[in-house]
Amino acid sequence: MKIILRQDHAKLGSTGDIVDVKDGFARNYIIPRKIGYEATDGNMRTLEEEKKQRSLRDDKDATRARKLGTELEKTSVTLKMKVGEDEKLFGTVTTQMIAEALAEKGFTVDKRVISTEEPIKALGIYSADIKLHPTVETKVKVWVVRE
Repeated sequence: MKIILRQDHAKLGSTGDIVDVKDGFARNYIIPRKIGYEATDGNMRTLEEEKKQRSLRDDKDATRARKLGTELEKTSVTLKMKVGEDEKLFGTVTTQMIAEALAEKGFTVDKRVISTEEPIKALGIYSADIKLHPTVETKVKVWVVRE
């Protein structure tokens, strides 16, 4: 039986793929769990329309991410931290701290899309990478200063 996948599946394929599976597997596992649906003529037309809509949505998301990326590149964040001897921090600057500092400036960025090359454990100027979209990545300057 031919099945159109509605979501990514590790062994079968990705969303929108048409795969050939055994009838029982399709009826008892894939269709009830809404992983996919039968590849009829009507469903094939629906698949094409869904692909068009997904493409439009991805384009819109990418342009929004590019706009946000250009604004973020002009931004720098200052984090005040307690320090001990040799200008070393008590703890580490986390991506959560960077996300909160960006939120104070009016940017909504999830902490999971922020990364640093190495853990920030001393005073100084660092760069944090922000992956806004699979095709859009930007950098933000992070200033770590004494409290």
